[in-house]
Amino acid sequence: MIPLYDENRSLKKPIVNYVLIIINIVVFIYFYSKGPSNYSRLLLEYGAIPFYIIQGRRLYTILTSMFLHGDLIHLGGNMLYLYIFGDNIEDAMGHLKYLVFYLISGIGATFIHIASLFLMPMDLFVYSIKIPAVGASGAISGVLGAYMMLYPRARIKTLVMYWWVTIISIPAYYYIGIWFIYQLLMGVYSLALPLGVAFWAHVGGFATGVILVKILNIKPRRLRRYRVVYYYRIPVE
Repeated sequence: MIPLYDENRSLKKPIVNYVLIIINIVVFIYFYSKGPSNYSRLLLEYGAIPFYIIQGRRLYTILTSMFLHGDLIHLGGNMLYLYIFGDNIEDAMGHLKYLVFYLISGIGATFIHIASLFLMPMDLFVYSIKIPAVGASGAISGVLGAYMMLYPRARIKTLVMYWWVTIISIPAYYYIGIWFIYQLLMGVYSLALPLGVAFWAHVGGFATGVILVKILNIKPRRLRRYRVVYYYRIPVE
């Protein structure tokens, strides 16, 4: 299932959301244009490597890793989700609060990812602790968590490809709920086998987003309602 857009239109222009998308795209294009080998070194330098963070070193990578992506598909998928769901959360929170919320969700995702490594067998732990985690998906998972809390009944236009291809409208609580269950199940599976995806970062970002919505007491913004008045001409005898 691929989300195309949501039917929940934002009332304000999501400036911060647009800026975040632009920064992610520009960073990827600029650095990747210097060559794949140079880009790989960049991921090692600015990706969040648990081995260093546990020691209190290179803590800046917790933030820089949010704006790096492994490849074009990784970038495209993340930006699609951010574009669809981020505008409504910025609408509900306001520009500055949304930016802080986004960054804290990403930070929470990183720490949950690191914590999950300690549940792995020792050989897998030693292997995983030196692998850099990159991507905006942890922060975006926080956005999904907030969307689930604020607009559970909003409809998501979704492209479904199975034995056939069709577009259907799915309630957010169903779409995001299925997404979260998948992340959780794959996260449990990843504790025994390296999968190359930080599923626990997704789970951690989602949980951080839900908690922040509760702590900050964020309310869904009211939808504009239009009153339509119909006029009928009644013949007079």
